[in-house]
This record gives sequence, structure tokens and C-alpha cells, in this order.
Amino acid sequence: MKTWFCAAFVVVALSAPAQVIKIACIGDSITAGANVDTPTINAYPVVLGRLLGTNYVASNFGVSGTTLLRKGDSPYWNQSAFQQATNYKPNIVTIMLGTNDSKPQNWAYRDQFAGDLSAMIDLFANLPSHPRVLICLPVPAYGIVSGITPDIIKNEVIPLIKQVAKSKGIMTIDLYSALSGRPDLFSDNIHPTAAGAALIARTLHAAVLAGN
Repeated sequence: MKTWFCAAFVVVALSAPAQVIKIACIGDSITAGANVDTPTINAYPVVLGRLLGTNYVASNFGVSGTTLLRKGDSPYWNQSAFQQATNYKPNIVTIMLGTNDSKPQNWAYRDQFAGDLSAMIDLFANLPSHPRVLICLPVPAYGIVSGITPDIIKNEVIPLIKQVAKSKGIMTIDLYSALSGRPDLFSDNIHPTAAGAALIARTLHAAVLAGN
């Protein structure tokens, strides 16, 4: 009887499903999959989920046009997706914001960027699920489009992101370098194509696994 119980216990333990690791992908239109053919299949959070396999679920909380800056013209903080992401109880959070912040009307508040990024990191890190927070450097812009300014992204936004990440002791994922020199992977100088989104997903995939 005891032998049977132990054997049954082992079978049950081995057959118990592994805990699914939930990833919340925070971002703007690049995360949402704007200009990507069939974003429900090819947006980078979806591709990331496929690469990671069945023990992971990557959910897309990207909202087009949004800024990290609270005083930006469309703050991510004010979006329903932001509240949904905090309610998601994620185990990992990736944040890729900053592209729309480079617009002149938004970058007028550049002195608040580091503080707003720090506050967003803290908010996610202190959720009850205590997720690991990963900060993505924005992808390059290959032209000034709707006010998005390549030089500001490269020379001002990215250094501030690195500074905050270093002060918090969290990983940065260098998507800027990953897609530099590849204008062919962008449909309109701002938004990656499906091939560009796949490269983002592969870069994130390596970073997620490196931290586990």
C-alpha cells in the first residue's frame, strides 16, 4: 500500500504542469505591431512567445503613439493597457518606450524623462508578482517622421535610459544596435517590418533566457 502511494505520488508530481511564465511587453506602436503584416502573428511579442515555447506567454500591451513622459502628448501612463498590464501579474516586464518622446513637443520635458522611467520601473517591480523588469533601448529611426527625431533618440533618450537602468541594476536590451544599419527592415523609417520584428524578438529571446 505504501509502495503504491509513493509511486502514485511520483506520477502526479511528474505530470504536474510547469508554471507558465507571463511576460508583459510594454511599448508604443512598434510593440503594438503597426505596419507589420498581420501583427497578431508577426508583432514581436507574438514572435517572442513562439520562440520561448509553451512555458511562456508573451502578451502585447503596446499602444500606438504613446510616450514614457507623463507630460507627453499621449502618455502610456494614461492608457487602459497600462492598467491591464499591471493587473496581468507578469513574471517579466519588457519596456520599450522613448521613440515618441523624441518629438519636439514631448522632449520639451526631457528633464522629467529619467524620473518618469524610474517611477515606471519601480511600479512594475513592486507589483505583487515581483516581476523582473527589462529595459529596451529604442530601435533606430531612419528619418524624421511626425516629429520623431533620430539624433534625439540616439544621443539623448538612450543615454538617459542607460543611466536609469544602471542606477536600478537592471538589464538593458540593446535593440538600437541590433537594428542599426538595417533601414531595409523598416517600412517607413520608424516601424520595423515583420523581418525587423522577428529580429527584435530574437534579441529579446536571448535576453530573457540569459536572465533565467
